Amino acid sequence: MKNTFSYVRIVILSLVLSLVSLNIYAQKHNYLEKNKTLAENLSTKYGIPSSIILAVAFVESGGGSSKNSKVLNNHFGIVGKNNIGSKYKQYSSAEESYEAFCKLIAKKKYYTSLKGNNDFSTWVKAIASAGYSTQPQEWMRRINLIIHKYQLKD
Repeated sequence: MKNTFSYVRIVILSLVLSLVSLNIYAQKHNYLEKNKTLAENLSTKYGIPSSIILAVAFVESGGGSSKNSKVLNNHFGIVGKNNIGSKYKQYSSAEESYEAFCKLIAKKKYYTSLKGNNDFSTWVKAIASAGYSTQPQEWMRRINLIIHKYQLKD
């Protein structure tokens, strides 16, 4: 009887965790779907692969769940002024944040040689090497993981 009760608890716990996991996956996938057109438009405008724009936004904003993305509309962890005393810049919209990221990238030395190149791995290495993240190896791993997991290849 005791073993049966333990088995039922394990099954119920597994089902609950599975449902929570599916819900989190759906929310994060929704973030990508919601911002896909924006990233594609900016990709055309700036020559940065939409996969890079979406993956960086996804990682930096926790799939749109971070405080910075919700309160400051900052989806890329860009530092600057805001109204709440945080070190991160505040934007009036997600679109403004996405545009600011593309403008930031467009100012970098590597941009000219990579513009229009859809090889996401080259972009990830260049952005990481230029100091976008304080932990470049982990950042590259996470960006590549999102690109592969959600098949964001251009």
